[in-house]
Amino acid sequence: MQARMGNPAMVVPGAMEALLALGKASEKGTVPKTTHELVHLRASQINGCSVCVDMHARELKKPGESDERVFAVAAWREAPYFTDAERAALALAEAVTRLSDRADAVPDQVWDEAADLYDEQELASLILSIATVNVWNRVNAATRQIAGAWGQ
Repeated sequence: MQARMGNPAMVVPGAMEALLALGKASEKGTVPKTTHELVHLRASQINGCSVCVDMHARELKKPGESDERVFAVAAWREAPYFTDAERAALALAEAVTRLSDRADAVPDQVWDEAADLYDEQELASLILSIATVNVWNRVNAATRQIAGAWGQ
């Protein structure tokens, strides 16, 4: 397997710094880092971004997340390993990632469940975090970046 080109974030001057800054800004606040990583992993699974699936699974394992939780992210609805808040964040991540899958891109039920568990600042943090990982997924998938090539 070979990438189609260098990573666009490294080719366009200032792009890497801008994307990294948005990612860091989105993770400020009170939403747990683990929740951000879970939604990053789920969006990356949906988008088929091998670079991000690999990276976010590794990021979850670093602080000691269990194999069960990491392996079950793709089937989070049927797995007992996630809190109500994590479930709401994962549902939001799926809706925001799959905007064109339904007429109401982010259904009220998904939004309301998240809004019941997260305040406005936390929701903003999650939405920006989900949007950022979707940008990375699209950049990496379009150019066929190679999982693990970024360093481990």
